[in-house]
Amino acid sequence: MTQTAFSPVQVPRTAMLLAAGLGTRMRPLTVKTAKPLLPLGGRALLDHALDRLADAGVETVVVNTHWQAETVEAHLAARTGGPAVIVQREDSLRDTGGAVASALAAGHLGQDPFYVINGDAFWLDGPIPALLRLASALEIETAKGVLLLQRTTQVASATGAGDFALDVWGHPRRPTEHEQVPYIYAGIQILSPDLFQDLPPDRFSLNLIWDRAIAADTLRAIVHDGVWFHLSTPPDLARAEVELREHAAGNRR
Repeated sequence: MTQTAFSPVQVPRTAMLLAAGLGTRMRPLTVKTAKPLLPLGGRALLDHALDRLADAGVETVVVNTHWQAETVEAHLAARTGGPAVIVQREDSLRDTGGAVASALAAGHLGQDPFYVINGDAFWLDGPIPALLRLASALEIETAKGVLLLQRTTQVASATGAGDFALDVWGHPRRPTEHEQVPYIYAGIQILSPDLFQDLPPDRFSLNLIWDRAIAADTLRAIVHDGVWFHLSTPPDLARAEVELREHAAGNRR
């Protein structure tokens, strides 16, 4: 379950788990709870992500909180086992990029590449764990960041026009006007602190970091080779519960 069983790649020891969002599209399930605390397969989404990070060798995870912050923090305090968790409460939302920049500024993420995981990300690995594949891609490509993408054709719910196109060398690009692209962001990435230079104050999206890195040719992407669940609305969560049981029973889609 550790990286040594698969590859000698240097895996990050720190990560950021984004758990501060309001979860509006998941209402009414998130009226009284944070989206990362919703259960899937008998465990909170947040716990699944933390367990995967621990399995990959991550030692410290920064978790930002805002909506239902006390409940999330109590849940984290009750966890046993790794990784160590640093809570970063946001009195006002900083958006994804602002949250990561704040954790970097506080020294919580160190000076080496780190993972950033959406608090609602849930995936099953292929032959090699996705987190190890991301770390390997960062080393091979000498890029500053690597995104995990999912094929839109493998997503049961609506994906809009998609998020990225991808060439054979792993260079992502944004869709042009009226273009339908075949990949969406899967909520899992590895980033270098070098990307977080000359930032806007307080609140900004990681999309800004990605677009700058694309323009500088320092962003890469890999396509997930396992099972991934799009969890945006209550029907998505109910569908994922059924698919997860079918997968466990050997009925793979």
